[in-house]
Amino acid sequence: MKNLHTHHILLLLLFFTQTVQAQELSARVSVNATRIANTVNRQVFATMQNALTGFLNNRKWTTDNFLPNEKIECSFVLNLKPTPDENVYGASLTIQSARPVFNTAYQSPIINFQDEDFTFKYVQFQQLEFNDNRVSGNDALASNLTAVLAYYAYLIIAFDYDSYASKGGTPIFLKAQNIVNNAPEARGISGWKAFDGIRNRYWLTENMLNSRYSLIHDVYYGYYRLAFDKMYEDEKAARTEMLNVLNMLTNFNADNPNTMVLQFFFLGKANELIKLFQKGTPQEKQRASALLQKLDLTNAARYKDELK
Repeated sequence: MKNLHTHHILLLLLFFTQTVQAQELSARVSVNATRIANTVNRQVFATMQNALTGFLNNRKWTTDNFLPNEKIECSFVLNLKPTPDENVYGASLTIQSARPVFNTAYQSPIINFQDEDFTFKYVQFQQLEFNDNRVSGNDALASNLTAVLAYYAYLIIAFDYDSYASKGGTPIFLKAQNIVNNAPEARGISGWKAFDGIRNRYWLTENMLNSRYSLIHDVYYGYYRLAFDKMYEDEKAARTEMLNVLNMLTNFNADNPNTMVLQFFFLGKANELIKLFQKGTPQEKQRASALLQKLDLTNAARYKDELK
């Protein structure tokens, strides 16, 4: 009986250890290869999709312990484009992540971004390796695949942490910046340098770690933790908090016009902001509409029309 009892304890310990060490991400990966010539073996893309899903979901990205129900819901959609080189692909990569709103089944979007500067090499069944200390690896184009995915994995976690604790994501933003600083370099690789554009991987981590822009961390915390998480118990208080967030963003934009992070923040948020303020008083709707039309120019007409 003693041996059986010990066996049960060992099984429980094994289960507990596996549970405690559950990974951070619950990622869905979709690879769209409709633009790649039919002469290429289509099985490669199914293998790629499975490999990328495993890379994101089976790796521990932080030392923090996540329970299975705490995993961050996210998705990666790769739309492949052909290149002249064998096994080398161009792609647009759409990254989305969300976090649950307290006491509801609703998932509020945190990231909804499209990265157009993605070129990588993938040979069927290649090992997907990533090391924070050797980001550039042995083959730059092959390493660019894992570097870009790791970068966005860290960003998803960092923004999630910022939404629960003010500046909670800073250590993880630093991990993403380490990838930027040590990114693979080769012909066709872009998006990692300041001079590659004004809306890229370099500028996103630069903005999130720039001390001049530190208010943006309070914005993320205020938006999710102080506003949306209050919806269940007090919708009016939630709208008041959200107006505070919009005032903060207005001050931020006045001091730092045309930052990438402001545009990045509003991607995918128009629907939930409109729904939140449509239930408000005429004064709340008017105030929110006026602020949002100036902050989120892409959706200005919608705010004007739907928050009357």
